[in-house]
Amino acid sequence: MKVWMTAACISIATLVSVGCDPASRYEVLSLFFDGVPPPKIAADTTGQQPVTAEPRRVGFLEHGPYAARLCTACHESAATNTFVVPRDQLCFKCHEIKTDKKYIHGPLASGGCTACHDPHSSKYRYLLVAESDSFCLRCHDSRDVERVPAHAGVGETCTSCHDAHMSDKKFLLR
Repeated sequence: MKVWMTAACISIATLVSVGCDPASRYEVLSLFFDGVPPPKIAADTTGQQPVTAEPRRVGFLEHGPYAARLCTACHESAATNTFVVPRDQLCFKCHEIKTDKKYIHGPLASGGCTACHDPHSSKYRYLLVAESDSFCLRCHDSRDVERVPAHAGVGETCTSCHDAHMSDKKFLLR
């Protein structure tokens, strides 16, 4: 399996780097990766700004720097994925999050914001990577959660009782 995946990645990288046109490159990359920005197309005859190959989707949220196409706010250049600071410090360049509480959620404590948030765009509130009503179960096993007596019969989302980032109360309770 690993050999096949490595070969596939090399094939994709070769295909993308060989110089296919931007629209084809976008098609290939978006098959394998979420959040690939659509290519710019030549300006129209009225001299307006270039248009994107795909219209923005209604209800789709974009992170400010990504929406403004300020790739270099996070990346060394628009053409690379090399970050301007180590990945675990990247979000804190712009977002001030005081970690002054007794309990810090693991991903936040380790600078792993992208475990929960998409750094480019999302159709979910707060740029989450999944729907918030079942979001926590991406990492937390539902069987373990159901075994907790306090969860019996609760029909609300996790964040009704738990803070997603930090708390002074155990189990990140509000």
